[in-house]
Amino acid sequence: MKKIIQRQLFHDLAVTIGLLFVTTGLTFILFYFISQSPANIALFYVIGIITVARYTTGYFYGILASLLSIILINCFFTYPYFRLDFSINNYPFTFICMLTLSSITSATTSNLKQQTEILAFHEKQLMEAEKEKMRANLLRAVSHDLRTPLTSILGSVSSIEAEEFSFCSQECRKLLHNIHDDAEWLLNMVENLLSVTRIQTGASSLKTSPEAVEEVVSESVDRLKKRFPDAEINVSVPDELLIVPMDAMLIEQVLINLLENAITHSKSALPVRLVIENQPEYIYFRIIDYGIGLQESHLEDIFDGTWSENSPSDVHKGTGIGLSICKTIITAHHGSITAQNHKEGAEFVFTLPKEEAYA
Repeated sequence: MKKIIQRQLFHDLAVTIGLLFVTTGLTFILFYFISQSPANIALFYVIGIITVARYTTGYFYGILASLLSIILINCFFTYPYFRLDFSINNYPFTFICMLTLSSITSATTSNLKQQTEILAFHEKQLMEAEKEKMRANLLRAVSHDLRTPLTSILGSVSSIEAEEFSFCSQECRKLLHNIHDDAEWLLNMVENLLSVTRIQTGASSLKTSPEAVEEVVSESVDRLKKRFPDAEINVSVPDELLIVPMDAMLIEQVLINLLENAITHSKSALPVRLVIENQPEYIYFRIIDYGIGLQESHLEDIFDGTWSENSPSDVHKGTGIGLSICKTIITAHHGSITAQNHKEGAEFVFTLPKEEAYA
């Protein structure tokens, strides 16, 4: 930051000196080699001052250029030439008038430049907001269109798997099982996209209400168990009733994403732990697995939407998008989410503010 400021100061000073040097040079040629009429001298310097104000930052350099211009005019273009003499009759009045005019011109130009920059910034923000709105609308439309056929596929495959068809070989059943798993994963991704578009379209889209943490956790685990019936999840919840303002559906989606991540990517048969802690201002949700852990190099960017497992077979089911959505949801709830390793695996922790802290 300090280097950037120094570079900007050097740039502005160089522009000021350079433009005044060019202005003085052109005026010198005009005055001494073409016409010694002083009528256009002040005009040349006013143009130079306006140019300085246009290509420098703030008001200082334009006003500095105004002061230096008066001194240069007195030195080179006012008799006696090539020396400073402010004792000429009426010159102090002329000096003050020209300095005032030059300073006002410089300040006006600088202000106009700042207003132009502010306008350009607001236009850029509006364009980005419009693009984001279009993207969210597209995601929502595509997600809705995908959810219906995916649900139909899941229902059909489940019906086939439940029946005992003599013509269906073991290999056929294996393929049906794979189709079921992939369709279920795609449906979960669609739910993720729908969840995140709800809160990316504006802060008003997040509808919070007081919810019992135990009920939200129970619903999340039950939904996950339907997809992973063999998964073991040990839940630890405080005895007291915990009420937290939240969008229950979105927080359920976060819990499902993190629990699914722990089950599928830890590469461990040991149970996953979900621990709820009651702290003075926040409720802590800890998802702890006992697997291979996370690569240290991925911890900083694990929630930015680009991270995925290195295994080629898992690339299409990487957790980057899911974790990015988790962060978006928790941030919208004014909470925080982190990932870290412990001695025997990985741990994801997110917090939600309690009602009094949230208000």
